[in-house]
Amino acid sequence: MGAQWKHAGRIENSSKRGALISKLVKEITVAAKTGDSSPENNPRLRAAIEAARKASVPRDNIDRAVKKGAGLLDEQIYYELVTYEGFAPHQVPVVVECLTENKNRTAADIRLLFRKGMLGSIGSVTWMFDRLGVVEATHPSSEKDIEGEAIESGAQNVEPLDSREIPSGYCGARFFCEPVDLDSVSKFLAQAGWDITASEMSYLSKNRIELSSEQRQEVTDFLDAIDDHDDVHRVYTAIQS
Repeated sequence: MGAQWKHAGRIENSSKRGALISKLVKEITVAAKTGDSSPENNPRLRAAIEAARKASVPRDNIDRAVKKGAGLLDEQIYYELVTYEGFAPHQVPVVVECLTENKNRTAADIRLLFRKGMLGSIGSVTWMFDRLGVVEATHPSSEKDIEGEAIESGAQNVEPLDSREIPSGYCGARFFCEPVDLDSVSKFLAQAGWDITASEMSYLSKNRIELSSEQRQEVTDFLDAIDDHDDVHRVYTAIQS
């Protein structure tokens, strides 16, 4: 979530594959540490493993990350979640979540990236976002009633996924729920035959900002630079899709 600004295919075609694998492995480790180490009982972990598999992360890396998060290896985990707020160019609000082992280093790096970005600045923006649980999922039946599934699962709202994000003949939807309901909504959908591709807490902007193509490119370049940092885990913004 929060990555609607990304260029199509940017992750798949990134020359920094090592950095991508590192981020995916880190998410698996944290998901296993903060929840059940069994993917069947941990929607976040299941989604993280699936994302890693789609990115062709070696199976040994995935298994080791799960074991590390579950505390089955002689390795200590010191990841700390740190959130930064500010503005991209053209006063686009941005929330950046980092997983770091050294928050002082990460804070200095993120501040520098904001300063480097033309018209970028640090500032309070989380009040411009709602904090919700979000589950993205696909179903092999294109006739699936997503509104009915949302009601049954306990989600507050639902929207269809872009057809480009789902396999041909499938139904895809993004379910929104209260933070405390994220796990139960994910488990309901999984049991109902949905393939969970994301299950996470998210910042959803209350208002979207429309940009010209030139402005959008400037903002995208700024956000790409932020996202490329090794410690950056999620980037949320308010660009109109």
